[in-house]
Amino acid sequence: MTRVKRGYIARKRRKKSCLSRQGAHSKLTRTIAQQKRRALVSAQRDRDRKKRDFRRLWITRINAVIRKKGLYSSSSYSKFINDLRKRQSLLNRKILAQIAILNSNCLYMI
Repeated sequence: MTRVKRGYIARKRRKKSCLSRQGAHSKLTRTIAQQKRRALVSAQRDRDRKKRDFRRLWITRINAVIRKKGLYSSSSYSKFINDLRKRQSLLNRKILAQIAILNSNCLYMI
């Protein structure tokens, strides 16, 4: 059986994935694939982490404004959110945090 020499298509496929990397990550096909998978995992993990971080930031901002005004005593944020749920308010934490920063008086009316 004769030896099959791969043509330009295989070379083109390998060349496509090795752009803008250094060392073995731009030379070796297996290492390129591993690095690509690792980058996708890291990207997914960091997207999830970003959602968590923003939620924490919003909660911190709302809590700071509520404690500053002294509407609730201890554990003020949880009581505030509980009151909003009882009134079936449709405002989420992102909107509440924006209101707290831009116009805190509106937050007290809510």
